[in-house]
Amino acid sequence: MSERGRGYRYVGPVEPKAAVRPGDGGRRIGSAADFGSWIVEQSVSDLAEPFTFVVGMDGVLRLAPRRSEHVACADGDMVLSAGEIRFMSEAERWTVIEVSNQSTGYCPDATSWAEVARALDAAQLRRPTGFTHAVVFRRCPACQEHNIVREDDFVCVFCGGDLPAVWNVDPTA
Repeated sequence: MSERGRGYRYVGPVEPKAAVRPGDGGRRIGSAADFGSWIVEQSVSDLAEPFTFVVGMDGVLRLAPRRSEHVACADGDMVLSAGEIRFMSEAERWTVIEVSNQSTGYCPDATSWAEVARALDAAQLRRPTGFTHAVVFRRCPACQEHNIVREDDFVCVFCGGDLPAVWNVDPTA
């Protein structure tokens, strides 16, 4: 665990991580000025859908186009959180209108919201009080497959085994 919070290693398929090249990372957004420079480069169609985000181990938000892999956005490194995020301009100020921890490459716990909130506050972005869509990830102790828990049904969709109540996706964490 870092001083900030739990770090998440990439736990997804090997191919996306193997394809990461130095400099592939998402745009670092450490301040309102960084966000202002980045947002004006985005097209209207880009703004109509969520972006890929990670919060690096340094606590800084990184943004990339939606179809980007989270591991590429993070330059292949560990993260404090990852997911998808959407923005809207309200009264000449940018607001986060949707944010989730949906990243099947990192499978961050919903408790990673605190790191996202800190990063958004640093960029002076209005934000919700939590993930607008929190995803619950678990690894099945029986078959080792990663699962998304739906409707509080903690049963593995692959083998029918029971899933633990607490986050356990990365066996080394």
